[in-house]
Amino acid sequence: MSRYQRPVSPTEWLYLAGQRTMPPFAIQLVVEGEGDLDPAALTRAVRVASAACPGARLARDGRTWVDTGEAPPVTAAGSVALWPALASSALERTCEVVVAEGAVMFRVSHAVMDGRGVLTWAADVFRALRGEPPLGAPAILTDFGLADRLGAPGRRPRMSAGWRSPLTAPPHAAGPATAGLGPAGQSSARQGWARRSVDGNHPGLVAKLATAVAGFTGAGRSRFLVPVDLRRHDPALRSTANLSLPVFLTAGPDETWQSLHKQILRALVERREVTGGAAERAAYRLPLGLLARSLRMAGDRHLCTAILSHLGRIDPAEFSADGFRASTVYSLPTHAPLAPLSIVATAPPGRTELTVAHHGTPERAEALLDAVEAALSPHRHWAGNDTRRAVPRATLTGLFARQVAAAPGAVALTGPFGEVSYAELDARADAVAHALRERDVGRGDVVGLLADRTVEAVAAILGVLKAGAAYLPLDPQHPDGRIGHVLRDAGAPLCLLGRRHAGRVGVEHLILEDLPTGGAPPADDAATPDDLAYVIYTSGSTGRPKGVQVEHRSLVNYVTWAREEYRVDTGTRFALFTSLAFDLTGTALLLPLLAGGSVALVPDEPTHVSLREMLERSGANALKLTPAHLDLIGRLGLTPAGFRVLVVGGEQLRPAVAAAALRAFGPHCRIVNEYGPTEATIGCVVHEFDPDRDTGAAVPIGRPVANTSVFLLNADGRFVAPGETGELHLAGEQLARGYRGRPDLDGERFVRLADGTRVYRTGDLARVVDGELEYLGRTDDQLKIRGYRIEPAEIAAALESYPGIARAVVTGRAARRGTDPVLCAYVVGAVASEQDVRDHLARCLPRYLVPAVIVTVDELPRTTNGKIDVGALPDPFAQRAVTPPSGGPAPGTVEERVSQIFARILRVDRTLIGPDTDFHALGGDSLSMIEMLAAVAAELPDPSTRDTLAGSVIRNPTPAAVTAVIRGGAPAPGGAR
Repeated sequence: MSRYQRPVSPTEWLYLAGQRTMPPFAIQLVVEGEGDLDPAALTRAVRVASAACPGARLARDGRTWVDTGEAPPVTAAGSVALWPALASSALERTCEVVVAEGAVMFRVSHAVMDGRGVLTWAADVFRALRGEPPLGAPAILTDFGLADRLGAPGRRPRMSAGWRSPLTAPPHAAGPATAGLGPAGQSSARQGWARRSVDGNHPGLVAKLATAVAGFTGAGRSRFLVPVDLRRHDPALRSTANLSLPVFLTAGPDETWQSLHKQILRALVERREVTGGAAERAAYRLPLGLLARSLRMAGDRHLCTAILSHLGRIDPAEFSADGFRASTVYSLPTHAPLAPLSIVATAPPGRTELTVAHHGTPERAEALLDAVEAALSPHRHWAGNDTRRAVPRATLTGLFARQVAAAPGAVALTGPFGEVSYAELDARADAVAHALRERDVGRGDVVGLLADRTVEAVAAILGVLKAGAAYLPLDPQHPDGRIGHVLRDAGAPLCLLGRRHAGRVGVEHLILEDLPTGGAPPADDAATPDDLAYVIYTSGSTGRPKGVQVEHRSLVNYVTWAREEYRVDTGTRFALFTSLAFDLTGTALLLPLLAGGSVALVPDEPTHVSLREMLERSGANALKLTPAHLDLIGRLGLTPAGFRVLVVGGEQLRPAVAAAALRAFGPHCRIVNEYGPTEATIGCVVHEFDPDRDTGAAVPIGRPVANTSVFLLNADGRFVAPGETGELHLAGEQLARGYRGRPDLDGERFVRLADGTRVYRTGDLARVVDGELEYLGRTDDQLKIRGYRIEPAEIAAALESYPGIARAVVTGRAARRGTDPVLCAYVVGAVASEQDVRDHLARCLPRYLVPAVIVTVDELPRTTNGKIDVGALPDPFAQRAVTPPSGGPAPGTVEERVSQIFARILRVDRTLIGPDTDFHALGGDSLSMIEMLAAVAAELPDPSTRDTLAGSVIRNPTPAAVTAVIRGGAPAPGGAR
């Protein structure tokens, strides 16, 4: 087999002369990531990849490049901080590889490869590292050889050397470097290079760069050299050689990027990169020494204002291997003798890396990059993000201790049990902390809590925090299997239980009612602001729930802000009636206790009776609830009085619901729409409802809270303009630490902007209108129903675990226009009965994740690209109409009135209701069940039986069963109200 060799092209001859003028005249590709590359394994991979890409093993023999057969050396730099000095040093060979902690650099003489050639070789190195065969690059064609084959369509304009530097400094060779390039968003222009990471992938990038540089220069005209990859004319050609030839752009200081983009497109259409070349061919005839002297004599006369290179979109996965996950890829440009400035761009997903080789001052290089970044990201800064505010560096237990010290006799908790003072609650919490410490539970531990809304449960939360641990609230309504899985997943060594839940967990446990209520020595605050306060599990898109870890400092930020925003003081009493495992409960529980207020505990599950009691007789004057709860209160006709504030969160709030609530609660009650995923600590964006202004489809979610920022980015990672829709990203003090034991999910959802800002990708779509954020839906199929965040994939996975179900899909459907959506499942396979499937789900999923309707289909329809076509699924309610018995129930009878109640509350046609119709099968849920119970209670002749109604009906919610309960006595006169 003959040895690989190819001619030195005229372009490469010029580069060899440039290398003598400004060594090392190298392209230096940098891959940064997480993890480390083993030098020995990298050496083997370089050997394999270089055999497939022989352009990496070249040495010059006169005017011919010859394969030496020797792979480029791999050396260790130890630290990326040493790389600028390395980048300025001479190459030992035409190619070499340098590995450092978390990074690798491919250094290549520009005389043998262009930017695309280096990427081709480096990608093959990583293929070899992954054990994949390299694609190779064996072609020997040169740039002028390919241009001649393509045929020159015309002549290139004469290249004159008279363009000024945008940095107003004479060119000089880059001096030795001693400091690092720095992380993204920081640069080291003093070294002759600068780097800046900018958010987003930008169409027309080269034109935008040219416009920014031209405007920064302030000259009458600017000229830009743009290398064009000739491989675009032959996509099958695989070569590492210099296959890039230039096109030139001219721009005035007021030129728009759109007009420059048209120049580029026109040049590409006319194939101007393959025209001419007379100057290069003439230079090729000169000896290298003479050509190098000619380049030095050019002095400060430049062929162009700047060289602008764009290496295109880059997938970091191509530059990853076992133990090393690439996060970004960028290229240090050469210092060209006839150009004062070179900018190279690469585009990893959602980011643009810009690197600059310059001959100017560091300050001017920084100023230029500032101008470029401002041009690319004009909408990054939003006035709504001016939220910086001083917050004490404290813990939840520290804040609680201040309230105990300030007013030990003040009421902390109230309810059917009476009243509990701050001092009594503190003593109970000390006793819990003491019991935990006796069992070596402390900082870094997670303690389960399975309890109802009781004094013991509140004391347990505070006691866990005093011990320095984090609490893991578990919903008693969830099945035992899920509770056990969550405890195991969180690594909880112990669980605190209410007595009625004894025997439900498989870990060590303590019964709360058996713990002392005092007598323990005061517990010192064992936690720090950076320790975990709680872990709350939410529905998981991968088929299993995920634990969100929230630290003390995040909760302290929320509580400090909310205390002022919601005007919480010693006279504030929040009613607590939602599950402790629901993160919005933190507003009703933690906020008042850390501000000197009180909490009215509602221990029983909400019914029409307990809601009336809570709103009219508990003494509460503040509520945290979902829009569905708010709507229900209005429909039940309750008349609460004395409320100061309603904090509404969990799902989209409709203006009609808010307006009705304002009428019910009175004009002095504030209604605040609070948006916030669990990953951003309870609530992080708020808007106070204004009935005169908020007349759109939904109440705005508003503006970010203290020390919180909101960024809206499009699918390419660019900041969107006001009024445009983007995915909502959250940043600031309230971001969670991450997911419990799920670094894969952390990397997917907790990401960093180009400047290093850590953000949470919510998956929610929003826009800014008149300075306020409006929620517009989701980027994925996640659902929000009755305030619960639901991942359909988790339910589908549970369905597919049922014997006989091959495939399943879950979506939200409304029974008819204007009604709330309910969970509907479609399954392929054989099932015994819908109820059997529902029973199976109830054993492994929380009640709110069990679909209201389960429909068997022959196949799941798909779109042309293979995705399930949710819109083509059949109407789940269409086949549920029933034929009433012959004659039907007579108008006005109990049976007919109950059927009408079902139809009205479920918002379905009366024909869908038969004697055995299950309330849940037509979309009924816990809240609509409360409304139904209230309506049925009006039919009971004996008011004393209304308190036992719920237990009787919930077990069998059909019209026949309800009718039987009512007929325990004579129907109430006047029928249903």
